[in-house]
Amino acid sequence: MELSTGLSARVTHAYNGVTRVSDGTLDSGGHLMQRRDVLRLSALAGAAGVLTLDPMTFTQADAAGTADGPEQTKTLSGHLPTGAPDFVYVPVEVPRGVREIAVSYSYDKPAVPAGTQGNACDIGIFDERGTELGGRGFRGWSGGARTEFAISAEEATPGYLAGPVRAGTWHVVLGPYTVAPQGLDYKVTVTLRYGAPGTARKPVYPPQRAKGRGRAWYRGDSHLHTVYSDGKRTPAELVAAARAAGLDFITTTEHNTTSAHAAFEGLWGDDLLILTGEEITTRNGHVVALGTDPGVFIDWRYRARDNRFGQFARKVRQAGGLVIPAHPHGTCVGCNWKFGFNEADAVEVWNADFTPDDEITISEWDNTLVAAARGDGRWLPAVGHSDAHREPQVVGLPQTVVLADDLSRTALQEGIRAGRSWIAESSKIDLTFEAVGGRGKHAGIGERLKVGGAEEITVRLKVSGVGPGCSVRFITDQGQLYGTPVPASGELTAEWRTTASYAAYVRAEVRHAPADGGASGIPGPMAAMTNPIWLGER
Repeated sequence: MELSTGLSARVTHAYNGVTRVSDGTLDSGGHLMQRRDVLRLSALAGAAGVLTLDPMTFTQADAAGTADGPEQTKTLSGHLPTGAPDFVYVPVEVPRGVREIAVSYSYDKPAVPAGTQGNACDIGIFDERGTELGGRGFRGWSGGARTEFAISAEEATPGYLAGPVRAGTWHVVLGPYTVAPQGLDYKVTVTLRYGAPGTARKPVYPPQRAKGRGRAWYRGDSHLHTVYSDGKRTPAELVAAARAAGLDFITTTEHNTTSAHAAFEGLWGDDLLILTGEEITTRNGHVVALGTDPGVFIDWRYRARDNRFGQFARKVRQAGGLVIPAHPHGTCVGCNWKFGFNEADAVEVWNADFTPDDEITISEWDNTLVAAARGDGRWLPAVGHSDAHREPQVVGLPQTVVLADDLSRTALQEGIRAGRSWIAESSKIDLTFEAVGGRGKHAGIGERLKVGGAEEITVRLKVSGVGPGCSVRFITDQGQLYGTPVPASGELTAEWRTTASYAAYVRAEVRHAPADGGASGIPGPMAAMTNPIWLGER
C-alpha cells in the first residue's frame, strides 16, 4: 500500500503539570519526515502492512512526587487514511518500577456514504519481548470489544495476560480494521502506575480428560466466546449453558488471545471436559485452533498474500491442536476464508443458526468429497459449532457429536480428524448411520466399506428427536439419490440399497421443511447431517 501524507500523529505528554507536544508526518519506520520525503516515498508501491510510530517515552524521575501515588499519563492522537497499514504500533518506553500499565483509546466514527465501510479499530498490546510474528511478547488483545484495559502482575482486564510489567519497549497495537473515506482520527492514552509489583498468580488450566463413558459418542461445541474477547457471557455462564445443552465437552476459542484458558478454574467436572484453543482472526478468514496446549498463543497478524498461514497452522499442530477454518463463507468483513484448505484438519460447515452461507459451505465441501473420491486429494471432515457470543445465541446450536475412545482431548481430536462425527442442532436429536455389505462387512460414519463395485450395499439411518415436517436425504457423489419424510413422531428408520459403482460415498442429511413449501427446490434448514461413509475398495 502507498504511504500518504495523511499518516500523521500528534503526541501530548501530560505529567507533573507539564505538557509537551510533537507532531509531523511519519515514515514507514515511524520517524518524523519533511513533506518532500513523504512525497518521494508515497510514489513507491509496496505492501507496508505495519507502521511503527515514534515512542512514548516515560522516565521514572518524571513520576516522583505525584499526589496519589506515582503515576504518569501520556496521550497520542493521530490520523490514518483509507489504505492504512493493518497494524499500527505505538512504542511505549516503560522504565523500572512500574506496577501497572493502563491503556485507553478512542476513534471517530463519521457518517459514510451508503454501502461504504465506516471506521472500526481494534487494540492490543505486546510487552518488552517484542512484536515479532509468533507472539513471544504477546500480552493481550480485545479487538473492538473494549475501550480500555490494564495489566499488572496480579490481574489483567479480560482479554489480557497478567504478569510483571517489566522495563523495556512495550507496543500498543492499533488494528484499523476498516477505515472511512474521511480517514480515521484516533487517540491513545497510556498511564503507568509505579509501586511494588505484586505477586503473579500461577494459572490453573482445565484437565485434558474427564470421566466419560469409555468408547462412546460425545457431544461438543468448540467455537465459543465469553467476556474474555467479544462475548457477553462469563465463563461460568457459558459452562452452565453447555451443561443445559447436554454437551460433554466445549472448547474456549477467544479471538486472538489465550486469556480465558485459566478462567474456567473450578467449572469443569466428570460430566464436562473443557478444552483450550483460540479463534485466530485474520483479515482473510478465521480459524478455530481446537485443543491447543493451555497458554499457547497463535498469531493472527498476516494475510493470505503474506504466505504465512502454513507456518502458523504447523504451530497449531505443534501445540496439540486441530486447524479448522471457521464459517468460510461468513458475511462479516474479513470472515471469508482465503487461505485454501491444504493445511486444514476439518472444516466448520455449519456455524450458528443455519443460513445461506452454511448452505454454500456445505455445497463446496461436498465438491471436495467428489474430488477425494476420484483420488484428487484427501477429504476434510465436517464439523459444526455455535460460535455463541451472548444471549439469545444458543450454546450447542449446532453441536458436533464425536465417536471417541474416551472423553479426552486426544481421543476427541482423533475422532474429529478421522471424520467419525455428525452434527445436530440440539442434543434432542440422535441418529445412527451405517452401510452394510455381504459377509458381515460394515462401516460407520467416516469409515470405508470395502466391497466390490457390483456388490449390493444397504445404507441405513435411524433418527429420533427431530421436529415436525422434517425429511431425510441421502447425498452421494451424484447428488441426492434418496429422500423420505420423517413421521410426526420424529422417529424414522430409513434404508436404501446401492452399489459402490453407483455411489462412491453416501452421507445423510435431516432437513426442516423449506420456508416456501419447496416451490423453489431449495431444501429447508439443516437439523442434522453426517460425514460420509465411503464405498468401494479404494
